[in-house]
Amino acid sequence: MSTYMPKPDAASRKWYVLDAAGKPLGHTAATAAHLLRGKHKVTFAPHADCGDHVIIINAAEAVLTGKKLEQKVYYRHTGWVGGLREVKYSKLMAENPEKAMMLAVKGMVPDTALGRTQLTRCRIYKGSAHEHAAQKPEAWTL
Repeated sequence: MSTYMPKPDAASRKWYVLDAAGKPLGHTAATAAHLLRGKHKVTFAPHADCGDHVIIINAAEAVLTGKKLEQKVYYRHTGWVGGLREVKYSKLMAENPEKAMMLAVKGMVPDTALGRTQLTRCRIYKGSAHEHAAQKPEAWTL
């Protein structure tokens, strides 16, 4: 009996919609990463790109549990001396909730070329309207 090896061109990709309204940010991001990697499929292989497209709507209505909204901080460095920049999640969720969700999803996919390719199939929207109706996305339910 031989092991099945999925081919990259033979992957069938579906479109899924995740509604983040009232759900924890991390739980929604973990579900999105699961779908982007293709771990829900029988043909999953960690070295092959066999994941699906994910549309996350209502990112502005995602909740952070506990005191994360006031205490959690996103850090980045400009590359210059003394260039450490920090943004609290309360400000990030108010101004750019799509970026907060993308950072959460990015932290849950592999930090490889394969993970970066999988992230290109993630689309995040602040409200409930998205522009991918032509792809006939299915609502993902747990």
